[in-house]
Amino acid sequence: MEGPTTYSPNLPATLRATINLPSSKSISNRALLLCALSGPDSSVERMSNCDDTYVMWRALTQRPATVDIMAAGTAMRFMTAYFAICRGEEHTITGTERMRQRPIKVLVDALRQLGADISYVDNEGYPPLHVKGRSLQGGRISLPASVSSQYISALLLVAPTMAQGLTLELVGDIISRPYINMTVSMMRTFGADIEWTDAHTLHVAPHAYLSDVIYPVESDWSAASYWYEMMALTPDAGATITLPWLYKESLQGDSAVSRYFEPLGVHTAYDTEHELVVLTKCADALLPEGQTYELDLIGQPDLAQTLVVTCAMLRRPFRFSGLRSLRIKETDRMAALQTELAKFGIALGIEADDVLYIDSYADGTPHYNGQPIATYHDHRMAMAFAPASMVCEGVQIANPEVVSKSYPRYWEDLEGLG
Repeated sequence: MEGPTTYSPNLPATLRATINLPSSKSISNRALLLCALSGPDSSVERMSNCDDTYVMWRALTQRPATVDIMAAGTAMRFMTAYFAICRGEEHTITGTERMRQRPIKVLVDALRQLGADISYVDNEGYPPLHVKGRSLQGGRISLPASVSSQYISALLLVAPTMAQGLTLELVGDIISRPYINMTVSMMRTFGADIEWTDAHTLHVAPHAYLSDVIYPVESDWSAASYWYEMMALTPDAGATITLPWLYKESLQGDSAVSRYFEPLGVHTAYDTEHELVVLTKCADALLPEGQTYELDLIGQPDLAQTLVVTCAMLRRPFRFSGLRSLRIKETDRMAALQTELAKFGIALGIEADDVLYIDSYADGTPHYNGQPIATYHDHRMAMAFAPASMVCEGVQIANPEVVSKSYPRYWEDLEGLG
């Protein structure tokens, strides 16, 4: 989005709309890589048009010597694994300043153990990386189960090309398991022989991918979460939001948003015939006044900002756990939420780098102090705080263009409501 450095959402009192959400970037990025691994006759339908998917597509089609993946964490992890198996190719993979501060040592060590030739350009353990492609032997490795699921998915996606395949043991409590299962399901669609041999071990046999898969991408449940937030916050008792191309039986772990917002007064109706969902208000499902809303978001950390801001604007006590990965996202999302909610007079608690909570609210809050909401180069900060304008007038979002990372038309869709 071009123009001013701040944006003030002006959402209407009535909320009636059909919104064509962006396609899932998580699915799009996996599908792009699977197509690259399977051959030129495979393709992706309804591919996401966001920045994160564009940098993947550009890297796979142009294959430059220096690959700038900007702020796309998925692209950094996936392209590191992919270029490691591209025999005879050499690439330097870099990104934004924040990307160069995000650790990647666990993935690099794992790939090296499997035979990859990867070196650090500057700081040990962090991008940029220099990758020399070669044939990988594969074998058996172990990873801490608490690492980013993108590391795990990156290894799994390229595993069928390895001479011995891959047996991957995940030690400890697995975070973001739904994203791993998404990868497993999509790999099977492309013909991979992959299975969970027990609750913590995955085995991938050496086996060529199918060469002619046409893969349609469903809409993004993470993007849908901001419309759930608006439905929860709107004063319009007759509000209706229709969201096409969302599936009840979805590959996306963030489809849990439909369950998580039911106690916040949002009902989801699934129309499987027309492949859409309809959101309406549902006062009967609301939590009792004053009851603390408790959720373990270990499988859906990307929903944390949406849920935190929603509960804060509704003055709902909450306690959300399983959030240790928020510290190493596009920004430190825990600290960012704490800082920005203070602009509404709301004190967000952080416990053991794993829990976000609010036990009670000061009288007169939320009350916006007029300072622009900083977005920290993080798309989800911008999109989660924009609906707060339904409760507090004059909310301003700084650097609104950050939404292009996952939902380029977000502001246009909001403006269309009026």
